[in-house]
Amino acid sequence: METTCHTARTSVLSVAYEQTGPDSGEPILLLHGFPYDVREYDGVRDRIMSNHRRVIVPYLRGFGPTRYLSKEVFCSGQQAALGKDVVDLLDALGIERATLVGYDWGGRAACVAAALWPKRVRALVSVGGYTVQDIAKSATTPQTAEQEKQLWYQWYFQTERGQRGLEENRNELCKLMWSTWSPTWQFDEDLFATTAKSFQSPDFVPTAIHSYRHRYACAPGDPALEEFETRLAEKPVISCPTIVLHGDSDPVDPPSTSEGQECQFTNRYERRVLHNIGHCPPAEEPEAVKQAIEDIAHS
Repeated sequence: METTCHTARTSVLSVAYEQTGPDSGEPILLLHGFPYDVREYDGVRDRIMSNHRRVIVPYLRGFGPTRYLSKEVFCSGQQAALGKDVVDLLDALGIERATLVGYDWGGRAACVAAALWPKRVRALVSVGGYTVQDIAKSATTPQTAEQEKQLWYQWYFQTERGQRGLEENRNELCKLMWSTWSPTWQFDEDLFATTAKSFQSPDFVPTAIHSYRHRYACAPGDPALEEFETRLAEKPVISCPTIVLHGDSDPVDPPSTSEGQECQFTNRYERRVLHNIGHCPPAEEPEAVKQAIEDIAHS
């Protein structure tokens, strides 16, 4: 089945996306993370595509050919921006409800959309669990010493030196993240090289830096999104059927971070721990992600 490339215009973005399947098919959005792009979903898409599904894989803000519409647009990487982008894309494509699948930034975007716009999300597959950020807590409460070590890049990005490092050494830094976040994944060098083209976007560095500063209250958010951040601070529940996936070999977001989150989900909820898998299950174990999608589709 042919995959085609398109763009859709929202109020702030020109969103580039790939689509497989007819416009009339049941919509499924596959949302990538940082520092990855749409290519990490190739194995999943190939397993779930059919004449009855509309599989959409967008480049998130800051990645690849997705662009802010003007220099006046706030280059925000905050969670409310990511979630609203999902709903804005659904609006632009004339989609009322969709199944959302996401990991890392994409998982957060999916959780935010499901929590704030529940009527737009039919079902959810979230890698890492309920990933809505508690910014007030993050700004003041340290994690374990081991976990703080794993978050070195987030502390690096708080500094001007870190911003310049990401600008000048983006491929080297991102490859290091791939290797350390998925220690059992022997990824193909060609896959990384192809994905890394998305890191050359002029929006990549400012969006990433804002994302990692805002989550610790070290940078102001977009004023237009403040109402959504206020609602997210209340940790709203997710009411659609949900399957959570978590790799047991993910050092940056260890499996313990998604334990005991049942209270954040009010519909069908299931958590599956993936053996010997790290931070990027769609690329590391696409069959498990495919199975979760198939299972949630029957909810």
